[in-house]
Amino acid sequence: MSAEPLEIYLEPQDLERGLRADVRAGLTAEAKWLPPKWFYDSRGSELFEEITRLPEYYPTRAERAVLASHADDVAALTGAKTLIELGSGSSEKTRLLLDAFTRRGGLGTFVPLDVSVSALLGSTAQIAADYPGLRVRGIVGDFTRQLDRLPTGGRRLVVFLGGTIGNLLPAERAEFLTAMRAALEVGDWLLLGTDLVKDPSVIVPAYDDAAGVTAEFNRNVLHVINRELGADFDPEAFAHVARWDPEREWIEMRLRATRPMRVRVLDLSVSFDAGEDLRTEVSAKFRPQGVAAELGAAGFTAAHFWTDPRGLFGVTLARAR
Repeated sequence: MSAEPLEIYLEPQDLERGLRADVRAGLTAEAKWLPPKWFYDSRGSELFEEITRLPEYYPTRAERAVLASHADDVAALTGAKTLIELGSGSSEKTRLLLDAFTRRGGLGTFVPLDVSVSALLGSTAQIAADYPGLRVRGIVGDFTRQLDRLPTGGRRLVVFLGGTIGNLLPAERAEFLTAMRAALEVGDWLLLGTDLVKDPSVIVPAYDDAAGVTAEFNRNVLHVINRELGADFDPEAFAHVARWDPEREWIEMRLRATRPMRVRVLDLSVSFDAGEDLRTEVSAKFRPQGVAAELGAAGFTAAHFWTDPRGLFGVTLARAR
């Protein structure tokens, strides 16, 4: 069975408007910031795939280990007819779930949602070829805005992996989980991957690797803004910084100006002092009880929690109530 034509709810002009709005808001704030979603042009996606293979970057391996051990449990417990993946990318880890559902039988439809048309075209075609009995419906959309576009009917399992929820600030997480619950019916399921709180000596190197790949990934956001908005950032004039915040229990990635400079972007002239930081990512780390509490506040019941043998990464199976 071939993949169905992509359902497109996010056009290139929507992305450009979003980038413009984020750049204007973030670069005129007292403490400058940019959201991490703008890392991921084609080069940024390549760099992130490289990051996931680095020895310091444990989350991908740890989450894969959890799924390898418990994918059959997820299939048996949920009995899902439709599997929906948010921020799907290549859907590599999701294949562990697709394999488990194939062994069990009963899954009819796979729905990956991503902002990237090219990523979806490649992944949906490959998955349709590899799982010939499966209906594959790719949706081009933003998981923070297009949850109302998810297919309805049947018993659904929504999968949100990679610890991506940690990139949302607490109020944004609450808003997202509430919207996610509103998009589901009572009895539908959510499988959520969360990186766990641990010694900063393990966390920080994952965001500041010895080879400098994460530094290049971090600076890539400036290349994106230069290309898309005609800005004149000098990316090499910014140092990569990864900082653990013990109070908020999250890591921040920042770009630190190594000299005073003025940058032109849109109709703005943005000044940076030497040593001034531009925050580009927050990656929250979680405790199991905190995950359950946030899910509970949004209308879910955390039914099962699994982790890898080293306790680095957690996967929660929750049910809409």
